Amino acid sequence: MSMNWKDWVHITKLDPDRHLDIAAIETVATSGTDALMLSGTLNVTPENLTELYDCVRDYSLPIVVEPADPGGARFDGMDLVFVPSVLNASHPRWIVGQHKAWVQRYKIDWNRVVPEAYIVLNPASSVAKVTGSDCGLAPDEVAAYATVADRYFGFPVVYIEYSGTYGDPNVVKAVSEAVSDARIFYGGGINSAERALEMSAFADTIVVGNAVYEAGIDALKATVRAVR
Repeated sequence: MSMNWKDWVHITKLDPDRHLDIAAIETVATSGTDALMLSGTLNVTPENLTELYDCVRDYSLPIVVEPADPGGARFDGMDLVFVPSVLNASHPRWIVGQHKAWVQRYKIDWNRVVPEAYIVLNPASSVAKVTGSDCGLAPDEVAAYATVADRYFGFPVVYIEYSGTYGDPNVVKAVSEAVSDARIFYGGGINSAERALEMSAFADTIVVGNAVYEAGIDALKATVRAVR
């Protein structure tokens, strides 16, 4: 598997607060996904993050962590740390405030940090509720946020996040037409080959998470095959 994250077309997101047995984890790790992202919005602790890491560490896959707060930005054992800034959050703490606290409290290995410009679009999701994201955005507004992330701030990743539901392909298409340099990640509701194909037409990388727990491992494998 490639260690260059820009080559990844499929990422599987595993939540430290949700249970998978060892057999399921092995199937995920050998499914053909490009990387495992350890990430969750609620109830992620050093203990359950370490427990999940210990379950996946021996597979020949890149392992990245995507922290929800400064304390979750673990470098030990991780190949990369993907750090989100929620651009449409209602409070600056989710755009830059938590990041300031992170820099003040910890020594940062910047060579392993990948900043992500998140645009959260499912108002029912935990991440939208926690960050107070303005999810009622038209495609042109989402594209404008993406352009600011790409051209003004220089984020390497623009992440369109519909966590827990399947999003509007027209929104992702608008973002793909607006962004020139950043890689586009899409996450939300991808639980079939058809959905994986539809979103991968506009996103560089699809992120599959809930499907692992709700639709099952066969659904995950179908999404992997669809983008290969």
